Amino acid sequence: MTTPWPPRRTARRPLAPRVAAPSEPADPARIGRRVVRRRAKGMDAGAVAAALEDARFDARQNSRHEDLAGDVRGPAELAEWQRIDQMLAAAPAGAVYDPDTDDVVQAELAVEVAAAAAREAELREAVRIAARANHLQVLRDLGTLDQAEPAEGDEAVRDELTRRAGGYVQADVDAWLAYALAAHRGHFRDPAAREAAAGLLTPPVLAHAALLGELLCLVPGAGASQLAFAARLAATEPEAVSALAAFLTRARPEGP
Repeated sequence: MTTPWPPRRTARRPLAPRVAAPSEPADPARIGRRVVRRRAKGMDAGAVAAALEDARFDARQNSRHEDLAGDVRGPAELAEWQRIDQMLAAAPAGAVYDPDTDDVVQAELAVEVAAAAAREAELREAVRIAARANHLQVLRDLGTLDQAEPAEGDEAVRDELTRRAGGYVQADVDAWLAYALAAHRGHFRDPAAREAAAGLLTPPVLAHAALLGELLCLVPGAGASQLAFAARLAATEPEAVSALAAFLTRARPEGP
């Protein structure tokens, strides 16, 4: 009896690439300073002075080699030995170097901690955007995108979807955002969110939303499908559409 072939599987949309954690670029100068601080820990002024002389000798030797002309670690180590030497020279007799009490070192550590926190926040935001983009993509495939409530940060999600499409404008996503902005749906109920969107969305989307807002005032309850012509106008002549929306605003009995 022959073994049957496995059943065919339907083709699946490839998943978006995983978001990689932003890596911190190597900094030879910083590495050099850290090496010096580890070596200098517990040294007194005399030991640091001797180490400084050794560093100066190495610097003179390295200056003779053209291939080391672009070296930044060596000069950084020399400068750090000089700084520590000056610090101990101004300290009470018998003092030894301790990076834990070095104000310069502690300030650098604080900056590094803040930078690491910023990178972590950037990674979390990238993961959130990717997940939201996946969700909206599924809704698009199901034809139910217009039923979704826009959420904070969807302007960045729009950019992610455009990036995934190779830079092509996602007309259905733009129309969805424009209608949500005009109808004050989802997080666009907040005036601050609508104001922020003005600096995050493209001129055609903003012009589309402005015209939709005026049309919805003329025909309350009109659906997105009934106003689809506004998207075509905004895509081709966003400046003219913005001017038309402003004109309709002035034409309203209650004024702007």
